Formats: sequence, C-alpha cells, structure tokens
Amino acid sequence: MSERLRVGVAGVHGHGRSHVDAVLAMPADVELVAVADPRGGGDVPAGTRVFGDAAQMIDEAALDIAVLSTPIPTHTELALQALAVGAHVLLEKPPVPSVADHVRLSRAADAASRAVQVGFQSLGSAGVPATAEAASSGAIGEIIHFGAVGLWSRSEQYWRRAAWAGHRVKDGRLVADGVVTNPLAHAVATALAIAGAHAPEEVIAIDADLRRANDIETDDTSSVVIELRGGLRVAAGLAVTAPRRHEPYVLVRGTRGHLVYHYTADTLHVFRDGAPLPRTYEFPRTGLLADLVSHIRAGTPLLAPLSRTGAFTRVLETIVAGPAAARIDPGMVSIATTGDETFRTVNGIEDAAERVAWEGRTFRDLGVL
Repeated sequence: MSERLRVGVAGVHGHGRSHVDAVLAMPADVELVAVADPRGGGDVPAGTRVFGDAAQMIDEAALDIAVLSTPIPTHTELALQALAVGAHVLLEKPPVPSVADHVRLSRAADAASRAVQVGFQSLGSAGVPATAEAASSGAIGEIIHFGAVGLWSRSEQYWRRAAWAGHRVKDGRLVADGVVTNPLAHAVATALAIAGAHAPEEVIAIDADLRRANDIETDDTSSVVIELRGGLRVAAGLAVTAPRRHEPYVLVRGTRGHLVYHYTADTLHVFRDGAPLPRTYEFPRTGLLADLVSHIRAGTPLLAPLSRTGAFTRVLETIVAGPAAARIDPGMVSIATTGDETFRTVNGIEDAAERVAWEGRTFRDLGVL
C-alpha cells in the first residue's frame, strides 16, 4: 500500500456527492484519484480519472479504498471485486440484499485481510454505545423493549429517481428499496445496534406489516416487530408518507422511564419516572471514511464494520421474501402538489408510528391504518 491512500468513488451524484466531498476534506495523504458514474464525474479536481463504469474503475485505478455508492443490486459483486484487487471498501447502506451475500462478503474480506465499512452514518456516533450503556445501567429500570420512529415526507417523484427505485426485485435481482430497508434503514440499524443485535442469528422472528400509499412495488408506510435472542424486541414505525419530516429516533422503554436517542442529531434524552424534565446529552460523531482511514493506518476498530450489520441484513432479507406491501385505503390518503412534486400523505401516520414504538405492536395489531 502506498504512503498516500488512493481513493475511488463509484456513484458521485445525489447522495454519492457527499462521499466525494468527504474524500476531498481529508488530509493530503488521502487522495481522490478516480470517480465512476454513467452520468459523468461531476465537479472533481483536475487529474481525477473519470470512468463510466465502476467495475472498470476498480480494475484500472489501483485503489487503496473503493467507496461504493451504487445501486443496491451491484453492491456485493463490486465489493468482492474491490477486495480481490486489494482495496478496502466503504459500502453504502443497505450493504447486501441477503444473508448469503453477507456471509460471502465477510469471508472474502477476511481472506483478503481488508476491511468493509458500511455507510450507516449513525453508527459513527458515540451516542450509540452511550445509549446502549444507559439502557443496561438500570437508570430506567428493566428494559421492556426497543422502538424506532421515522417519519419523512417523500414525493411520488422520489420513487422514480432511478430505474430500481420503488422495487423489491428488478430484472431478477433483489433491490429492497422499501421504507424499512432503504430510506429509513438507519432507524432499524441503529435500534438493533443499541439493542446489541449484530449477527443474523440474533434475530429470531420478524413480524412485518408493510403498507403503501404510492403506486410502487415496495412499501412506503410500515411497521415491524423484531424478536431478538434473549427475549427482547425492536418495534419500528416508519413512513415516508408523513405530512412533514420529523427528527427520527430510537426509543428504549423501561419499567422506570425511557430513553429517546435522536440518531441524526447525536442527542440522548433520559426520561426517568418521577423526574419532571429529561436529561439531555450530546455526543460527537466520527465520519466513516475518516474512521476507515484510521483503521487502515493504525488498526483502530471500525465503527460500522460489515459484521455489525448482519442482524439488519436478516431483517431486510425476510422483508423482501415476505408478503408484498398492502395498499392503504385511498380514503386515508391525502394528495397535494407542491411545485413540480406530488405528495401522498397517510392520515394519522404520526400517531400510528409513535404507538408502534411505544406499545411494541404493528399497525395490524393496533388496529390502525
């Protein structure tokens, strides 16, 4: 490996641009040498090689780190290719569409002595282990269950942002672009991390109640209850059909209080029975590229290694293989146009999602929607 770490980014438009910016913000010993995107390279420094194909970039650019922000069906093969040429990988979420691919990629990384960091940015926060510690400390009594709430607003056009958008399967390949497994996947992954569930076998059962308001193949309004080894569970109410964006969070409900961890803001609120106000704590976050570079240079443990995402992959695989999302009664859906975008809002979704997390039951079991 050279003294300077040579980085290539595949997928540089939309969210992928944040990876380009992250590389450019690194010290001089981390260099952006190549980008790949069929839509062109965008605004990159002179001398950066631009490829139209990610596989070609991996083969020809002599990379130390391959950042893969490409469509979900391409993740496994591109990551395997990068490992085979000796590169470490920063792989966007969701990392892979199946447990079999998760195992295959993990084994390849071990064999190559290379790292695979997964782009669950929330796992880079010191707030995640701090919340897990607070949950297990007894500060809120015995843990009843974990929850998660994610409420965003996404237009009909969002589901047409790419050929694979809004699909479970596209051209015979798993895509998994539903609300649970892609746009609000951080809520599920963060809740699982706080609950201490990392490996696929730590997920015992999954009850997924998937709904859709939009004309898509996958889900946009869903609830899921995940039973974990040891008897605990995670209940998530997730939707991109809310009237406005809420700050998403992970809930830990205890017998003498509860915790609310806002994973995009890195803040923990501790609500204790008998205390009139919560205690609030803020935590620092480490960028996942910087963390990967530290791992390569100094051997520090990764914050979001592939091994930490196996439980999430089990959830994703089960959801994709399960029943299709049910159409929400059109009478419960409001439609409004703002500018060039049309939004479908599910009436009452905010209260419904919060009840899922607090009561630990799906929409179906709650009798809502």
